[in-house]
Amino acid sequence: MRRLSLSVNNFMGPIPTSIFNISSLEILSLAANQLLGNLPSNTGLWLPNLNTLYLGGNKLGGVIPDSISNASKLITLDLSENAFMELGISFNPLNGILPTTIGNLSASLENIYVDSCGIKGNIPSEIGNLSNLAFLRLQQNNLIGSIPSTVKVLGKLQILYLSNNRLQGSMPDDLCNFKNMGDLRLNRNELSGLIPECLGNITSLRYLYLDSNKLSSSIPTSLRNLKDILEINMSTNSLNGNLPLELGNLKVAILIDLSMNQFIGEIPSIITGLQNLVNLSLAYNRLQGPIPDSFGNMVSLKFLDLSHNNLSGVIPKSLETLSHLSYLNVSFNKLRGQIPIGGPFANFTIQSFMSNEALCGAPKFQVPPCHIGSPNHLRKKRVALVLYILLPIAFILLATTFVFLLTRSRKRNKTPANYDLLPTTTPPRITYQQLFQATNGFSKSNLLGMGSFGSVYKAILEDATILAIKVFNLEVEAAFKSFDIECEIMRSIRHRNLVKVISNCSNLDFKALEFEYMPNGSLEKWLYSYNYFLDMLQRLDIMIDVACALEYLHHAYSTSLVHCDLKPRNILLDKDMVAHVSDFGIAKLLDLGESVIHTKTIATFGYIAPGWIQVETPSLPIFYKRAPTLTINL
Repeated sequence: MRRLSLSVNNFMGPIPTSIFNISSLEILSLAANQLLGNLPSNTGLWLPNLNTLYLGGNKLGGVIPDSISNASKLITLDLSENAFMELGISFNPLNGILPTTIGNLSASLENIYVDSCGIKGNIPSEIGNLSNLAFLRLQQNNLIGSIPSTVKVLGKLQILYLSNNRLQGSMPDDLCNFKNMGDLRLNRNELSGLIPECLGNITSLRYLYLDSNKLSSSIPTSLRNLKDILEINMSTNSLNGNLPLELGNLKVAILIDLSMNQFIGEIPSIITGLQNLVNLSLAYNRLQGPIPDSFGNMVSLKFLDLSHNNLSGVIPKSLETLSHLSYLNVSFNKLRGQIPIGGPFANFTIQSFMSNEALCGAPKFQVPPCHIGSPNHLRKKRVALVLYILLPIAFILLATTFVFLLTRSRKRNKTPANYDLLPTTTPPRITYQQLFQATNGFSKSNLLGMGSFGSVYKAILEDATILAIKVFNLEVEAAFKSFDIECEIMRSIRHRNLVKVISNCSNLDFKALEFEYMPNGSLEKWLYSYNYFLDMLQRLDIMIDVACALEYLHHAYSTSLVHCDLKPRNILLDKDMVAHVSDFGIAKLLDLGESVIHTKTIATFGYIAPGWIQVETPSLPIFYKRAPTLTINL
């Protein structure tokens, strides 16, 4: 028998298993009956010649057995209008298309597995008819076109695998309707454009794979909502901008791969708080700055790849504490200093450290040895230790003498060379809109620092001019007074060692001052950060610069100016490491002959001169103007 057609009858009950033992059958049609139950487990097992099977229009249910794939000559299969819950035909060389009739399958169908079947063409929009789907796997096929918008109807979908196809277009916002989605894999396609901001609304996500596409946006800040995400892979795209601080919210993540993109800026230290992270790859980007020393807090880390960036500074010694670290790659950066030797570094090779600027260490790393004295040179080390102690003392005495002589000579000179003339032309005003655009909406990525009365942002204008913008927090009561004080003071003083104010932007709801940008940051960073260092000559130059600025403030005009809060954080360094005094928010103007000022302004204890404060009550200290005394300790 080669053909058996029993369609459009009123047959009821299960299909006899013996009917699938007729090995000569080529066509079997049992459609449009009232057959029910599951398909026999031997369906297709003994039908080597079967090419057409019609079972549609019945009441069959359950799972379609894997044995149906043994019907190697099967061309036409109709299972529509039944109550099947699962369709699994993965790893069969079907080499066809997904028919539009897929939408006619049972509305109770929950799972579809069609992986690695050579399926071509588009994903039919009729797939949206399967509203009860929980699992949809179409990966490793040859699907083209875009993701159909009808997927938004699949509200119960928990797993969507469309990876390893040739899908194009953008990621539709319709994907954000998957409120129960736990595993979304769209990797290895040709998707382009932005990552939808609403993706962060799928708070049930555990796995997100978008790698190996053509996505070109920044990472949406809404991803901070994915607090239960375990794995996130966005590698091999064209994503750009700074690494978002929101990555620090992914507390339970075990894998983050952002390699092979175009990210810039420094590695945010907040990312090192991810103590459950096992795999982190930031390779092949344009990241700069140091490797955060706090990487040593990532106690679960096994895989760390920071290669092919522009990272500088030293390899943090804190990485020696990562006992689980089995793979490390910091090659092709600009790192310097000694390669650590403790902990996991005992197992690393030259492949982890190739092509850096000036690394040194053990011979096995094929780098020059570090200049560390041997035990045979104990006498030389003692001499060096004595010089190390005595030379700074000598330099401090010399610097104090130099500053004293410099101050006396400047007093005799009525027109010092360092006093810049006030500008004869009014600088162009910069609008709030220009500031908003130049700071990327006052983004956290452009935040340089925060103080008592506001925040300072880095701004890049349209003509590539870089400024520092001090935005006052008008919710703080004293901010208005601080703004007025700085405007009053900065409009009338000019000196090469004072931060230059460019302009201001002021209205009822917004007040900001625009200063020249100091690329080397504050003196505090250079004095107290592990990755920065000042030699003795640089320290002496900075002391002289600060002394010149104070001498100008105290003696250049008939009305003396007292800064009141001079500390390393308020001393900024330009590109040539020239020091500039900043932040005049609590400064005081003294009339001639004034000796005592009653004020509630309190500067930073630990830096204010101890002889200038006498506390008579808890709320009213008295500042005394005393003989000119300047002590600088660097």
